[in-house]
Amino acid sequence: MNKKILDLAIPNIISNITIPLLGIVDLAIVGRMGSEMYIGGIALGGMIFNFIYWGFGFLRMGTSGFTAQAYGSQNHKESILLLSRALFVAFIGGIGLVLLQVPIERFSFFLIDGGSEVEALASEYFYIRIFAAPATICLYALTGWFLGMQNARYPMIIAIVINLLNVGFNFMFVYGFGMKSAGVAWGTLLAQYAGFFLGLFLLMKKYRHLFPLWNYQLMIQWEALKIFFLVNRDIFIRTLCLMFVFTYFTSKSAGTDDIVLAVNTLLLQFFFIFSYLIDGFAYAAEALVGKYIGEKNKADLRQSIKLLFVWGVIISLPFSAIYFLAGDYLLMLLTNNRDLIIYAKEFMPWVVAIPIVSFVSFLWDGIYIGATASKAMRNTMLVATLVFFPVAMLFNPVLGNHSLWLAMVLFLAGRGISQTIIAPKAIYSKI
Repeated sequence: MNKKILDLAIPNIISNITIPLLGIVDLAIVGRMGSEMYIGGIALGGMIFNFIYWGFGFLRMGTSGFTAQAYGSQNHKESILLLSRALFVAFIGGIGLVLLQVPIERFSFFLIDGGSEVEALASEYFYIRIFAAPATICLYALTGWFLGMQNARYPMIIAIVINLLNVGFNFMFVYGFGMKSAGVAWGTLLAQYAGFFLGLFLLMKKYRHLFPLWNYQLMIQWEALKIFFLVNRDIFIRTLCLMFVFTYFTSKSAGTDDIVLAVNTLLLQFFFIFSYLIDGFAYAAEALVGKYIGEKNKADLRQSIKLLFVWGVIISLPFSAIYFLAGDYLLMLLTNNRDLIIYAKEFMPWVVAIPIVSFVSFLWDGIYIGATASKAMRNTMLVATLVFFPVAMLFNPVLGNHSLWLAMVLFLAGRGISQTIIAPKAIYSKI
């Protein structure tokens, strides 16, 4: 069982870790332009896209869980139908975002309170990168489907290619053409389309034999679509809560001053590095839990869940130790601004605590997705969100920026605790 977990987790870890590493490279590039304005511009522009793309995260998660269950029950026709439904929704959503780019940008900066120069840089970044939306969202659908088919290798290949190209394009546009933050946006745009076309090529290469099983009438069958959208609706609500938490975190940081925004952006990179790594095991949980539920295999379901949490402990403790012992050196890799580094050190204890308090919720997310227990996952997220906002607001006058980090830690811990309490009914009752 450990081999099965690692066979899925390791490629996903490699895929996922390229994402925060790319963000770190972007920050390292703009962090050496001589002003925190560039860091703030990328942070605000990136936050808008996080909000948008997290909103479509249900396509990856819902597709993964359903496909894994279809794979476990050997229902190949349903597998290809699920892919077509997900890609159709993704394409329509991506085109819709491009068409609605102006109201999206205006509404985003209505909600976000940043300095005028930072907002100008973020706006420039947004109007370039928005044209990557169709490719990015379709990649969510493809990635979720590959994972459900127990294929973590293809998403790994796609992620590595996208991020290597992104880094190369960023250096070319920023240092070669002197485009500043706009160059980072162009790099992302081109890399996303390259990754999407690579995904289609890999799909054709290995799964062409499933295409004859596809049927348009079955794809739009109401009952199947209803179940698909009900589960994805719950995942969307869950993701919306997550977006509101991180949006408030960044918006409140920006509303304080540009220094706090820059510091919190830098420190969040430590959280993202860990989250993307532990998500490798969460993605393995999606594939395995969905497969075992499809097979009606309760013994392997229980064993896989137990071992996933063992791996969670093995991963989280060293991360907290590294952040505690080497936090200063890691900050110096992100920026050479001494004032930012000195101020950021004040908040490092919160960063040290995050891996230990959050790994449980990450793993349960993967388990709940694989079981398509979306309603329970949604409800636990709502509970945790109701903890975050009162703490962040009520303690802010006393604790300042510490209140945001306190609220974040309680939010992550609350999710894990509530998911653990209701797991027997939400997960094991599926078989």
